[in-house]
Amino acid sequence: MKTWQKWSLGVAAVVVIAGGTRAAGWWGNDKSHDKNTLNFALPTDINTLDISKNTDSYSATILGNTGSNLLRVDKSGNPVPDLAKSVDVSEDGKTYTATLRSGLKWSDGSDLTAKDFVYSWQRIVDPKTASQYAYLTSGVQNADDIVAGKKPVDQLGVKADGDKVIFTLDKPIPQFKYYLTFGNFLPQKQSFVEKQGSKYGTTSDTQLYSGPYKFEGWNGTNGKFKMVKNENYWDAKDVKTKTVNWQVVKKPETAIQMYKQGQLDRVLISNSAETYKANKDNKDVTSATDPSSTYLEYNQTGKNKFLANAKIRQALNLATNRAEATNQASGGVFATATGLVPTGLAKTSNGEDLATYVNPGYTYNKEEAAKLFEEGMKEIGETKMEVTILGTTEAPRDKVYLDYLKQAWEGSLKGLTVNEKFVPFKQRLLDQQNQNFDIVLSSWHGDYPEGSTFYDMFKNTDTGQNNGKFKNEAYSAAIDKAEGTDANNASARDQDYKDAEAALKNDANINPLGFWKNYWLVRPNVKGLVVNGTGLTLDVKNAYRS
Repeated sequence: MKTWQKWSLGVAAVVVIAGGTRAAGWWGNDKSHDKNTLNFALPTDINTLDISKNTDSYSATILGNTGSNLLRVDKSGNPVPDLAKSVDVSEDGKTYTATLRSGLKWSDGSDLTAKDFVYSWQRIVDPKTASQYAYLTSGVQNADDIVAGKKPVDQLGVKADGDKVIFTLDKPIPQFKYYLTFGNFLPQKQSFVEKQGSKYGTTSDTQLYSGPYKFEGWNGTNGKFKMVKNENYWDAKDVKTKTVNWQVVKKPETAIQMYKQGQLDRVLISNSAETYKANKDNKDVTSATDPSSTYLEYNQTGKNKFLANAKIRQALNLATNRAEATNQASGGVFATATGLVPTGLAKTSNGEDLATYVNPGYTYNKEEAAKLFEEGMKEIGETKMEVTILGTTEAPRDKVYLDYLKQAWEGSLKGLTVNEKFVPFKQRLLDQQNQNFDIVLSSWHGDYPEGSTFYDMFKNTDTGQNNGKFKNEAYSAAIDKAEGTDANNASARDQDYKDAEAALKNDANINPLGFWKNYWLVRPNVKGLVVNGTGLTLDVKNAYRS
């Protein structure tokens, strides 16, 4: 998922009373001992509650705690039964049969059935939905043809048979069980969705909930809302907290101050070098694995003729000192990126970190950069180049990254002028999707612990996350092989991913910068939080205050 997008938890501005001793707030003063409530923040606004259309991690945090799938990821990172009491897999890995628990209900008390899962899968592949996550269904019988508009949605290999949901795959998909935990494949009730029409998922009242909590108080634009226990959830007896308050806090310093005043139970301190340095010695600090990558995407549609030239893109990559840029931007918290896939995401068949194995060898070489830049400029008949890098207003690191890149690139590449542009996170997502950018500073967080969660983004220009719209045949061929003939051969699939990383580097389709690691202040009396590196990163189903 998009990670400024997946960076923190959404937030509306909070007024701070003079002297900094108290934040005006929805919850009043210190709430850190109220055993009926938990209090969290998001760094930016929620975009949507439309299950099929969401792409950002903030909205996904709400969806994942108010919705349930067939399986749920436990504290060890393993998929375990949730709405399904069991999931059986055929010997050839091409048929998954999920058997639902009896008596499942939606938050409005109506029956939740196998047909609600079928509808959700059909809706995400329907071209009319225009889901950016439709590409994840590739490999499910007829999914590619349906997404391409060649077959009707009822031909999808997802069927209901009584209390069973049966998935028929064209080929084995090693990570498929994680799809059965994923927020974009949560069940949806067709009659409710169709009744809401264009309003579906635009407010908390225009969504139904299948999970531990119901969502209340979001009108589509406000920054204060809450989750309340869903008594119709099958496992409501194990949901110990009645209310989970959420607030959008866009300034990291404000969120940290609210934590220290007892108004928030968990805040990120590593979203800027300054906040990390000021708080890293606090006794409440915990670290969390975060397999996310920050990278530059180049618009390769031809809209910017300079960036359509491979030598110019290669020059920009060679003129980037990733270690220095990332160290300055993160205050030493992030690691230098070695490729697209981050450390901590997955292991190879022999136990090596996937990022280490696939490392294609990005380097920093000012002299070679200048040479290639000159050659590229001659090829397009220009002596001066102007380019704009797009960043996110709410992300403190973006400003540091962009300032560094402007200074470094202009200092190394004669005739280059770099402009910086910052827009709110929501606008940045729209600009990316519509190719309204030259270069964009982007981040992606793994949705499941397998390399394809990153590599599928760029497989072809039709996938929802290939914002630069580049075509790299060697890359696509490697990914097709990994997900086709090598799907059941782990070591061969590792090599395919290595070939894919090399293809990305050779064509300079992206420019990797940093791999994430995050540090949080977490209230010691809050127990039962499930923090995962991929998918739903903060699961509060079993959370409570001791």
